[in-house]
Amino acid sequence: MSTLLRWLHRLEDGLLIALLLAMVLLAGVDILARTLFGGGIGWIPPLLRVMVLWLGLLGALLATRSREHIAIDLINRLGGAGLKRACAIVTSAFAGVVCGVIAWHSQEFVKLAYEYGDQAFSQLPAWPMQLIIPVSFALMALRFALQTVQAALGRVETA
Repeated sequence: MSTLLRWLHRLEDGLLIALLLAMVLLAGVDILARTLFGGGIGWIPPLLRVMVLWLGLLGALLATRSREHIAIDLINRLGGAGLKRACAIVTSAFAGVVCGVIAWHSQEFVKLAYEYGDQAFSQLPAWPMQLIIPVSFALMALRFALQTVQAALGRVETA
């Protein structure tokens, strides 16, 4: 199981690196085209906006993996071990539920975009580009659920 997780983590990291590199290269090409030829390439700016969405959500997924997401940890700093553990259980469970709700509603959104034939740019359908929303939030919900169980079993440092 740990080998599978390691490969998944490498895949996530590789996807983030490739996406960021592609964004830098595409932005550079667009800047050069605007400077040298007086106009940019029309499909690059909307593609970069989609790539920013993907990068942000994949980055959030990475943050939940390494427990480096935004958190208010006043109770963790002031409370004892029992309070820290209880806080970790409650906050992880709550975050998991919120991410699960977002995943559910965003998959409904993507489904509607597919059914109505929404287009993103250059006659491309919008739904494949929007798939990152339900997928990333579902994976975050799963990670928070696992973190809740780990905290309940006392297997995770909560400070």
